[in-house]
Amino acid sequence: MMVQMDGSFHDWFEGRAGWCVLMVVIDDASNITFARLYRAETTEAAFDAFGRWIKKYGIPRSVYVDRHGIYRDEEHPEKPTQFGRAMRELGVELICARSPQAKGRVERRNAVFQDRLVKELRLRNISDLEQANALLEKWFLKDLNTRYALPPRHSADLHRPLARDVVLEELLCVQEERVVGQDWCVRWRNQWLQIQAGKASAGLAGQRVMVKALAGGTLRLTSKGQPIGYRLLASRPVAAKPKPLIVNNKSWKPAADHPWNRDPVGRAARPARLAPAAPPRA
Repeated sequence: MMVQMDGSFHDWFEGRAGWCVLMVVIDDASNITFARLYRAETTEAAFDAFGRWIKKYGIPRSVYVDRHGIYRDEEHPEKPTQFGRAMRELGVELICARSPQAKGRVERRNAVFQDRLVKELRLRNISDLEQANALLEKWFLKDLNTRYALPPRHSADLHRPLARDVVLEELLCVQEERVVGQDWCVRWRNQWLQIQAGKASAGLAGQRVMVKALAGGTLRLTSKGQPIGYRLLASRPVAAKPKPLIVNNKSWKPAADHPWNRDPVGRAARPARLAPAAPPRA
């Protein structure tokens, strides 16, 4: 019911390429292991590694990690990180260890990788991430699990299947709220997203929408769970210049032949003033 996850920053290619990180996920009950190389230990790398585990084995009940900034904000521990928010939505308990020894199972697996994987990459003259990850998927992990996996104490597998209506890529991603401008534009990391007109986007000016940054750089906008169409602008939209208010202060005098001056109702022959109905007082 628990998996341990850790990133191992190491010279995996022994100088043939730059240092990189091996994200390792290991089942605490059976020692079944998954691993993949990334350029750095980032939130996106943690999302990708954990998502691949879910697609292969299911959703674990809990995940045991270190106190890296990906998993815990030391300045604001009450506020979940992006990874913590995703685990909460998946119903996975996030446990942060207080020492490397506490998660010794994944630390020992890192030592095995730093020994055996480095040698395999050297013997096969592999010097890039793509070939190294292909080796891990096609042969290395299968051989490793065959050698070191153990039968768990209880045979019941407590991994939960992923619900059909859940899009894992939209859940395991960076999500942040943004305010829609009066021009129906949303700013996201120096990019401008122009919301397209439609029923889903009606009345969104000044409202908050959710921006989801998927793996590979794909962006998606949603409002109350509903997708919103948009197009990416090349630059910041230019605000329209307000039209100047034209005020006519010129005096106007009707012409001599204007109806006002022709007296069409006979103002010259007005009826005489009527006498008062009551006699005046003395």
